[in-house]
Amino acid sequence: MKLFNHPFCYSSENKFCIKSLVFKTIFTVLILLLVLILTDKASAESSRSIDNTDANVSAVWPSKTSYRYATVEGKRIFYREAGEQHKQTIVLLHGYPSSSHTYRELIPLLSGRYHVIAPDYLGSGYSDRPDPSQHKYTFDVLAQHVEGLLNILNVEKYSLYIQDFGAPVGFRMLLNNPDKLEALIVQNGNAYLEGLTLPRQAFFKKANQEKSLEQTDKIYSFTSESAIINKQYLRDVPENIETMNPDSWTHDLHFLQTEKDRNIQVQLLQDYYNNLLDYPKWQAYLRKYQPPTLIVWGKKDPAFIAAGAEAYLKDVPNAELHLLDSGHFSVEEKSVEIAQYIVQFMHKTFTIK
Repeated sequence: MKLFNHPFCYSSENKFCIKSLVFKTIFTVLILLLVLILTDKASAESSRSIDNTDANVSAVWPSKTSYRYATVEGKRIFYREAGEQHKQTIVLLHGYPSSSHTYRELIPLLSGRYHVIAPDYLGSGYSDRPDPSQHKYTFDVLAQHVEGLLNILNVEKYSLYIQDFGAPVGFRMLLNNPDKLEALIVQNGNAYLEGLTLPRQAFFKKANQEKSLEQTDKIYSFTSESAIINKQYLRDVPENIETMNPDSWTHDLHFLQTEKDRNIQVQLLQDYYNNLLDYPKWQAYLRKYQPPTLIVWGKKDPAFIAAGAEAYLKDVPNAELHLLDSGHFSVEEKSVEIAQYIVQFMHKTFTIK
């Protein structure tokens, strides 16, 4: 009588059937172990881009953000502040056409560990906006008022996060006070011609040197509702627009309702070419002082292209560079990922020595 009638049995003898079953069982177990090993390896590789240090990047409870004003040279400057109990300060400098509102998600991701300050430039957001017909707006003026704010707040040392307009504001601050910087965090903030296509370089030069009504009207059109929404915020996310919070452009457009407010931004766009002329000074600063530098750059940005991020490595070769799958407003798309990179970078820079 047959005790076994298994399809893997190749003989009617029980002992052969048992051997066959044992062999098949061992083979199956080995295959499963191999699959588990390969799965774990793939998982480790996928997470390595973020979790590549011993830093604990798990979430911590944020500090409450406060919304404050300070009077700088007779003008009210608005700023967001959180984490005052922490020793290390990170100053977040915004770009065009935004304000400190652009950092509303990043601030609570950092304030559990750092003292965070995010100002609105003079002429932007909730800060005073003097009439541009009587008060000329330049990047020198913006930097002057941010420096004045930090002096009032008694901030002697800080790390600087620069994005877009934040780069020319920030580098002016660094040239004025080179010893105040502890670390530099660059997010789509240009300091090299490599970061601008030739047509864009030509645009900034023409905006600066040609002040005809036709040219001024063209720049003015860039401050329209359609341009802010479609040529700024939604431009880089055509297949992923749900990641872009409409509060962003709604907030910005609130402060671009009048001709006066729009002309403030026109004057700054006209002044932007002077930044290109100053790039060699900024680069010399980087070469001389070699500040600890983190670069998190949205590689889908057609305005400030990824070559501008890589160019930093010429002058700060030890900089940490991450090209993100995002656009110009990366902090709107990937605030958590950027915060993780910042925490790791700060940990390595100030803890591991």
